Amino acid sequence: MIWQKQVLKSINLAVKKKIIIAIDGFSSTGKSTIAKHLATELNYLYVDTGAMYRAITFFAMKHNFVGKDFIKIKEINDSLKDVKLEFVYNSDLQFSEMCLNGKNVEREIRSLDVSKLVSKVSTISEVRKKLVEQQQEMGVQKGLVMDGRDIGTVVFPDAELKLFMTASPEKRAARRYKELLDKGHKVSYAEVLENVQQRDLIDSTRRDSPLIKAVDAIEFDNSDMGLKEQFERVYNLAQHKISES
Repeated sequence: MIWQKQVLKSINLAVKKKIIIAIDGFSSTGKSTIAKHLATELNYLYVDTGAMYRAITFFAMKHNFVGKDFIKIKEINDSLKDVKLEFVYNSDLQFSEMCLNGKNVEREIRSLDVSKLVSKVSTISEVRKKLVEQQQEMGVQKGLVMDGRDIGTVVFPDAELKLFMTASPEKRAARRYKELLDKGHKVSYAEVLENVQQRDLIDSTRRDSPLIKAVDAIEFDNSDMGLKEQFERVYNLAQHKISES
């Protein structure tokens, strides 16, 4: 009986130590890459909220609800009931991929065409409300790493660890440009830089849940930092917060 009580005590302590880690920041700062690695190392659930907004944007594009010079807000809002988003774990890649209405759309939602319109769709209040509700449900049991634009300010304002990632637009555009080329997309650096700057403007000035640094978030400028150094610093911060819990 004594050993059973000790096991139960250990389990309870482990559960208590699970926290929510919110990673916000500008586009192409490597939030998702760091968040994925961190979640894997901590054995936490990882949620890429940007993929959720991209999936709805992709859906709207396919139904001609949004384009370069137009957006049909009513049609998008009315169609939200027909949008089912799921993260399906890919054992080969060792992370979850976005599925839209049962179809894997991970590659499609990462295109520059979607990137050009996602900030526009993300400004719609009904879209944000629907996705924030889903995101908050995912964090009920804690043990979660979530990245996006408003995680530490709106989705989980009480998250135990909040990070705000940033880097110069030029460095972010260079990273994004290489990533797109590696995936076979035909783009120019100038086009990617313009998209990064435009998204920064829209994300930071929208009326509903603008991109801002939470008061208690740790700012993390990775302009001149390699992936290994970034991960080590973030992992140490996470371990410190978990030990404090």
